[in-house]
Amino acid sequence: MTAIEFENISKQYRLGLVSTRTISHDLNRWWQMNILRREDPYLKIGDVNDRASKGESEYVWALKDINFKVEQGDVLGIIGKNGAGKSTLLKILSKVTSPTTGTIKARGRIASLLEVGTGFHPEMTGRENIYMNGAIMGMTKAEITRKLDEIVDFAGVERYIDTPVKRYSSGMTVRLGFAIAAHLEPEILVVDEVLAVGDAEFQKKAIGKMQDVSRSEGRTVLFVSHNMAAVKSLCTKGLVLENGTCTFRGEVEEAIDYYLTEDSVENFIIDKMEILNPDLTVNKIVVNNLEGNRIQINDKNSNVKIQITGELRNELAMGLEMYLFDLHDSLLGVFSPSHKSGVTEVYKPGKFNIEHEFNLPSNLSKGEFYFDIELNQTNVCSLMVVRKNLFVDSQGYPSKTGFEFDYSKRGLLVL
Repeated sequence: MTAIEFENISKQYRLGLVSTRTISHDLNRWWQMNILRREDPYLKIGDVNDRASKGESEYVWALKDINFKVEQGDVLGIIGKNGAGKSTLLKILSKVTSPTTGTIKARGRIASLLEVGTGFHPEMTGRENIYMNGAIMGMTKAEITRKLDEIVDFAGVERYIDTPVKRYSSGMTVRLGFAIAAHLEPEILVVDEVLAVGDAEFQKKAIGKMQDVSRSEGRTVLFVSHNMAAVKSLCTKGLVLENGTCTFRGEVEEAIDYYLTEDSVENFIIDKMEILNPDLTVNKIVVNNLEGNRIQINDKNSNVKIQITGELRNELAMGLEMYLFDLHDSLLGVFSPSHKSGVTEVYKPGKFNIEHEFNLPSNLSKGEFYFDIELNQTNVCSLMVVRKNLFVDSQGYPSKTGFEFDYSKRGLLVL
């Protein structure tokens, strides 16, 4: 059963202003919509919500054409960079603000925790705020009283329950706010990044409670967080927002991998390298004959050819090493032709060219991986380092196992 359905949700803002804030614009909007029965003329203008660039229009789309469904009992993790539109989406769902276009269909009561102190009156005590929030959600006094002890115990604020919440710390406020939202039996629980304010113990309790709410009680949870470990452990589905648009929707692990590699398709930028020896200059890195950092690997194409060119001011003995990592920073293997041969080539002053071609393991699983690239004096010191800038997109081979081993016991794989 569908719990929430977002249909063509868009939200437009005019920077720095409320409404259009000019009589001419307001009259134009009124005339077009009410007399001529046309759509809002200001929907046709506006920039994508890229906060890092100066736009050409004073209108921006915080959200643009968002369409997806959330099934009952799903735990949806919404992830993306700051300013991507995550909180705006939850505010529209919680009816804090209205969409510019589109509709949301939701089945059941919605409890929202969007920011510290959401729904609290600072002059009222914690106990009074519990009753007020419950009443807003449509619960009777008897229903709230039945849950009161459980809420107070979960929040861990019993000593201060009859103290005005304006005297609570931000952590205490979040504890009480989450306890209220989670225990007053909403059909849909909406939680923004606020759990980051709580301590580690409370974060663990909160995630456990959300798991119980979704799995045991079949309730729907929408969870926004920049903590990928929390998203992975709690959520079953993932949604990635970028500049106000939905760029990925699917299983949570795939969504996290997509989010973590969004910027990986950029070409190499030389100044991102760390040059550790003043006698060394690196001019170009070419992988598979392309000056880019994405490699696509499949069962018919599993070779990696790397070429590094530059200049030396003095004679140096240099070897190439490449370290393969997964997206969780687990080291999978070392590709070191100098270690394998036991010989480190000595390069004379002037221009140099280092080339090496190798095959990735045939059982490399489907997924995304990174390489560190190093030029070094073997067993002495590093000369040049490029950290996680070479990206491997493996199509995988379903008939074989993944490329996994415990290197702490078996030693590093050196090819």
